[in-house]
Amino acid sequence: MAHKHGHWKERIQFANAEDKQEFSKYPTKAGRRSLSRSISQSSTDSYSSAASYTDSSDDETSPRDKAQVNSHGSSDFCVKNIKQAEFGRREIEIAEQDMSALISLRKRAQGEKPLAGAKIVGCTHITAQTAVLIETLVALGAQCRWTACNIYSTQNEVAAALAETGVPVFAWKGESEDDFWWCIDRCVNTEGWQANMILDDGGDLTHWVYKKYPSVFKKVRGIVEESVTGVHRLYQLSKAGKLCVPAMNVNDSVTKQKFDNLYCCRESILDGLKRTTDIMFGGKQVVVCGYGEVGKGCCTALKALGAIVCITEIDPICALQACMDGFRVVKLSEVIRQMDVVITCTGNKNVVTREQLDRMKNGCIVCNMGHSNTEIDVASLRSPELTWERVRSQVDHIIWPDGKRVILLAEGRLLNLSCSTVPTFVLSITATTQALALIELFNAPEGRYKQDVYLLPKKMDEYVASLHLPNFDAHLTELSDEQAKYMGLNKNGPFKPNYYRY
Repeated sequence: MAHKHGHWKERIQFANAEDKQEFSKYPTKAGRRSLSRSISQSSTDSYSSAASYTDSSDDETSPRDKAQVNSHGSSDFCVKNIKQAEFGRREIEIAEQDMSALISLRKRAQGEKPLAGAKIVGCTHITAQTAVLIETLVALGAQCRWTACNIYSTQNEVAAALAETGVPVFAWKGESEDDFWWCIDRCVNTEGWQANMILDDGGDLTHWVYKKYPSVFKKVRGIVEESVTGVHRLYQLSKAGKLCVPAMNVNDSVTKQKFDNLYCCRESILDGLKRTTDIMFGGKQVVVCGYGEVGKGCCTALKALGAIVCITEIDPICALQACMDGFRVVKLSEVIRQMDVVITCTGNKNVVTREQLDRMKNGCIVCNMGHSNTEIDVASLRSPELTWERVRSQVDHIIWPDGKRVILLAEGRLLNLSCSTVPTFVLSITATTQALALIELFNAPEGRYKQDVYLLPKKMDEYVASLHLPNFDAHLTELSDEQAKYMGLNKNGPFKPNYYRY
């Protein structure tokens, strides 16, 4: 892969030096808020973070060029600043309070150590919530090495806290593309340690192992994949007969798909847009590309705030759902000139093309809620006739020769993880599902899983959901023997057939 673009900070200059001074001299209320947020380098919603430390953004040395050691004398990690570990520990403790299901799984299974002997190499977003998952896996007996699946979503202080406890972490916020693959390589390629489980989000780690270290698969018992994008890549491998280990599709387990994709995006789309642009949604014309679970979540939230929402869709079933939910289904090229906000969540590529970007009106906001940065053709905007102006952390104004500006958020990468936070409770559901999938694959007897992609057994989905009910003081009704017999069910579940769609 060619790395044409250097570090983003070098690429995107303020239009001139005075603008930059002007920007820092009189920060508006919004500017002040975003400045403190970029100082903290944290993607968490903790306003204490600005006060806690300010050294992270001043230090421009690449973490790869720094020699750092944790308090146990280990240097097998690469993070922005190991000194932030104590602050990161506080973030993790806050996350734990809202992830009671994962903590209760940790307590229940700690004695029997179901992951003893597991060597897990992981590539996910590195946030306080995933840290709770990683520390749960360690408590259940696993050894872990971890890297980030997104160059912007890492919370530096959390990565430092994990490195301090002895988990080799290779990640920092604002990596270059070259750094990204270097980190993955350092995770996989280490002397005297070979992974036997893979936890992936987006499929990049799996892709790298296939490309560079195919022999690793001789030892790997299974892959657990979390995202639509990664699952799609696994099914492609399976179809081509190249999948040489069993894989667990966590994305399509009900507890992940409905909760993470639908309910989580319903809350975080507004959060990401408000923090970056302070936009007022009432009466705005918004087009959402894709009406899957993510699209449905985004549209519900936007509609509730009075935005006028229309949808683009390729699938007649999703399109009909959108129509029944009261949205117009259109082609992007028909409405692009009128739109105030364009949001992509298809998992596809080139959904918003250069030609469409050229036709957008002045001030149009463009962002992506899908996993990878392929949906908006950002590469086509890096051309000499267009000027890029970084106005805030993760906000670029792209200026056309006639003065038109399009506002691009997070360079077309995942908006909610780059520019805001994701509700911890929802991530607890996904993380518990991932932990159970790892336990299931690692302990499965020989032959239970072939070289194919599997869904988590429904019994496990129900178990994950039941672990989260105490948070709401919810009380489940129990079937009587007579009712169970009438329905042909076991009193303890599973309660629905495999083909049931929730």
